Amino acid sequence: MGLTLRTVQRWEKNGLQDRRKGTRATPVNKLSEIEEKRILKVLSSPEYCDLSPNQIVPLLADKGIYYCSESIILRLLRKMRMNTHRQHCRPRRHKKPEEYVATGPNQVWSWDITYLPLQVRDVSFIFT
Repeated sequence: MGLTLRTVQRWEKNGLQDRRKGTRATPVNKLSEIEEKRILKVLSSPEYCDLSPNQIVPLLADKGIYYCSESIILRLLRKMRMNTHRQHCRPRRHKKPEEYVATGPNQVWSWDITYLPLQVRDVSFIFT
């Protein structure tokens, strides 16, 4: 298992409870439920329902309104399971390029040779 003998002895003596030190207090700047509901109401309004948080925050700032940062909006959307594609168009698909497998010589050719690792560095090659 990769454990040292001393670790196992300490566990037998002290038990397996979590003894990490850390604060369990809630942050002072945590959003209240009322603030969360207000932000969710703005995010689901017809004016902003199709925009991402990095578009919403500047638009609200232009109107002189600031509720919270983009990261807090993203965290809130994730918490409420609303962090989906917010535009009318379909989301971008990340399609893996088609893979070609050669079973013999001269079966697969490629035209892109923009990066070829070389053994010699800082040397210009002239092909004639």
